[in-house]
Amino acid sequence: MATGLSSQLTRQVGEHLVTAELGRRGILATPFAGNVPDIDILAYASGRTRHIQVKAINKGDWQLDIRKFLDIVQDRADKGQMIQGQNQKLDRETICVFVSLDKKPGEDEFYIFKQGWLQDHCARSYKARKPPRNVDSFHYALRKSDVQIHLDKWEIIESEFEM
Repeated sequence: MATGLSSQLTRQVGEHLVTAELGRRGILATPFAGNVPDIDILAYASGRTRHIQVKAINKGDWQLDIRKFLDIVQDRADKGQMIQGQNQKLDRETICVFVSLDKKPGEDEFYIFKQGWLQDHCARSYKARKPPRNVDSFHYALRKSDVQIHLDKWEIIESEFEM
């Protein structure tokens, strides 16, 4: 299990790698170091500003709380969960960069997509997966294989700035 320090370092490295890559691409970016809910980086270019959410891992899968994406209610009588629909409060236009740091330095992987894609993916796959044994668990593991099609899709960000 990752320690608090290890988790913070992973988060920090991921955010700074994304910030640096955006700079290389002509986009001014600044990280918020966890001080702004749901926004890790503010990016600016061509007179436009965009919010970017970064999730970084050293190994394994990205760990998410499914309630961020779906409205789920617990059915205690049935000892299960029922999906009521997608969370309508989620900003589907937020850009996500999921970073995998589990290779040698310089070989990091960046998976880039809109939060709306992630919400749609969660809706499809959470229904298809086995229900959690613990009705109180809202854990969702996002695997690299789930996001492989988004590897190095920097054009998703660049298109937001008409570059």
